[in-house]
Amino acid sequence: MTAPAGSALGRIIRRPEPARAAERCDLCGADLLSRHRHLLDERGDGVLCTCQACTLLFEREAAGRGHYRLIPDRRVRLPEFSREDLTALGVPVSLAFFVRQADGTVMAHYPSPAGATRWEVDPDAWKTIERRFPPLRELEPGVRALLVNTARGAREHWLVPIDDCFRLVALIGREWRGLSGGGTVWPAVEQFFTDLSARRKPAGVGGTERSGDG
Repeated sequence: MTAPAGSALGRIIRRPEPARAAERCDLCGADLLSRHRHLLDERGDGVLCTCQACTLLFEREAAGRGHYRLIPDRRVRLPEFSREDLTALGVPVSLAFFVRQADGTVMAHYPSPAGATRWEVDPDAWKTIERRFPPLRELEPGVRALLVNTARGAREHWLVPIDDCFRLVALIGREWRGLSGGGTVWPAVEQFFTDLSARRKPAGVGGTERSGDG
């Protein structure tokens, strides 16, 4: 998935932290809170920012409206994957996220200073991982992702909203310096995952967290 230059997702990727004031809902034009939800536009392959009122409309209709789908905001930490699991998924790097497509294929994405590169995951390997980690069957196409972090000795595996993954891509692009990343990118990545932990729900716990960031 790429972010069109003028899309809300493009704004997520480009803007500095903290979020700019006076942003508006992409559907009705109302002012946005600093933390708000997003819609996936399946027709345009982009993401739209939504105010509380518009979010409620889509929360009441789980299937979405037309080509718009509300991006879930539930974050679940999974048990640790083994080295063999990661090898089977073809993860060559310390940070990667995996997104199921509408046709059932799974694409792996590698956040880098230049954006996110991607490759297709072997279908048999993914089925094996799903059997070992049943929550992966909850990956709704396009809107949720498996996020893997093994950077600097970390062993974190998450189910997250897709917009979290694009924030991570944005963070790396913004903080990376030189060939190795410099002195700020890895502390920023660690803080990103600390923030995920603050908003998580244990695997298997129901409910929805109202904590999506704009």
